[in-house]
Amino acid sequence: MSDDGAGRHGPAGEFRRERSSPVPPDRSQRSGRITVPRASIRRRRNGLLMMSVLSVLVLLASGTSWAITGWMSGSINRFDVFSGLSDDDRPEETGGLTFLVIGSDSRGEMSTEDQNALSVGSTAGQRSDTIMLVRLNHERDHLTVVGIPRDLWVDIPGEGEDKVNAAYAYGGPQLAVQTVESTTGVRIDHYVEVNFNGFVDVVDALEGIEVCLPEAIDDPKAHLQMEAGTHEVDGAEALAFARTRATARGDLDRIDRQQQVLSAMFDKALSSRTLSDPGRLTAFLDSALSSVTVDDGLDTSTINDLAYQMRDVDPGNITFAQVPIADMEHWTPRGDVALLWDEPMAREMFASINADRPLTEPEPEAADEEEDAELTPHDVRVRVFNGTATPGLGAQMDNRFTEAGFDVTDEAENWTDRSLARTEVRYGPQDEERAAYMAEMLPGSETVEDRTLEGGIQVVIGFNHTTFNPPASVEEAPTEEPEDPAASDGPATTTAQENICA
Repeated sequence: MSDDGAGRHGPAGEFRRERSSPVPPDRSQRSGRITVPRASIRRRRNGLLMMSVLSVLVLLASGTSWAITGWMSGSINRFDVFSGLSDDDRPEETGGLTFLVIGSDSRGEMSTEDQNALSVGSTAGQRSDTIMLVRLNHERDHLTVVGIPRDLWVDIPGEGEDKVNAAYAYGGPQLAVQTVESTTGVRIDHYVEVNFNGFVDVVDALEGIEVCLPEAIDDPKAHLQMEAGTHEVDGAEALAFARTRATARGDLDRIDRQQQVLSAMFDKALSSRTLSDPGRLTAFLDSALSSVTVDDGLDTSTINDLAYQMRDVDPGNITFAQVPIADMEHWTPRGDVALLWDEPMAREMFASINADRPLTEPEPEAADEEEDAELTPHDVRVRVFNGTATPGLGAQMDNRFTEAGFDVTDEAENWTDRSLARTEVRYGPQDEERAAYMAEMLPGSETVEDRTLEGGIQVVIGFNHTTFNPPASVEEAPTEEPEDPAASDGPATTTAQENICA
């Protein structure tokens, strides 16, 4: 959907792209099947990971890393993106690598039949329909993917203020790189572009993906009508799902859906028969490579090296975020609506990306949480034993502990000694604090370490038992409405693992 893309500007100019020579697959003369050395399996898997995240999660590295070793046919488009850029005007290099990933909405090579089938219209020119900043950290073990709303109001070098996706229409990949660099302060090291048809073909080569909807979508313009829930979608449906803005938060919701699609494609590619079935593998890679344009610096050797360096990256180490937004209804001087980012939060986020700092603070260690957090009855698992000759005393204590909120693990039983003089609170390793907490509620009791216990407290009632003093009830905190990620204290983030439908 590009009805508001470049606004008042005409079609983009022609950008020359070169196509590398195809590399034929290495086939066994006896079996006619692609032969794959076992030693390369790990590298190919992580090549697929690289390709997945950089160009719609399944489009780049694995295909090219396999191509140089002779396991597939196909070709990849290349474009000289950086030769005209002056280092004096660009952000400084850092230890990490940053990729600008563009989803182009060009219809130039699409037939009218394809345009109608995909519900993308026939708007002339080219715009960056999807913009993502992908950061591979210096250690090569974590990827951060930041979605940049295409309607973000920015200053385009040499052209003035406009929506960020208009930069591509003004000056192609080079101006798109310049605009993102000057806006974010992050140096772009490589460029990846994927087109509509390529996206559809790759999803179809994966035999569809699974997506989830929290609410129904009805978008007649995109020919998309989906109920809330989980859906299996083909390439055309996945494109409509990723491009529609017919939900409350418009472009921001669209970025969330695009990130979900990327995660689903990554998951499907690694969990399906794509890697092991030569026919599917060849079709998949042919679709992926033919749809991608990259900068000249991303040669096959560079990508193969990166794929090897990233061999330990998994879905939990891929973080998705989007640019923090302060105003979703900014009226521009020409009278249309754009987005304004939250300047302080955005600057902090991109500074963290440049420094390879995580966008969210790591969770504290479990042990530290236990030390700092105040115990409640819900934190204590307890089992009651009656160490006296008074019948029913254990069952009474079961009821009282349950009413107080303790986790009573089983019905009370009689202790082996029915003449216990003093109530005991027995505990195993790591549970001394819980035992002391419980003993405070049982006047006259003593704590006894029992190294045979593994989790949970045992209360053995003795003859000195007189009462149980449960803790004062803690009022539940009022339920708060979930905050809009655009107005939160930091960027909302997810991982590729979390984005996959349960």
